[in-house]
Amino acid sequence: MEDTAQLLWGVVFGAIGLGFFVYGKKQKAIVPLMAGIALFIFPYFISDVYLLVIVGAGLVALPYFVRI
Repeated sequence: MEDTAQLLWGVVFGAIGLGFFVYGKKQKAIVPLMAGIALFIFPYFISDVYLLVIVGAGLVALPYFVRI
């Protein structure tokens, strides 16, 4: 069950990351672009589902609070 949850959360955060990446590239905004790339990559390195959700939620919220 944990492997399924990890896979589904990885897909969800990857899809959100794709949106951030496309937005950041079109708007030439570095924070959403880097957050999108981070959302693509981080599920490969985190094996705990709860930590995956916490880190993913933090990365999703990052572009809303950090504006450069």
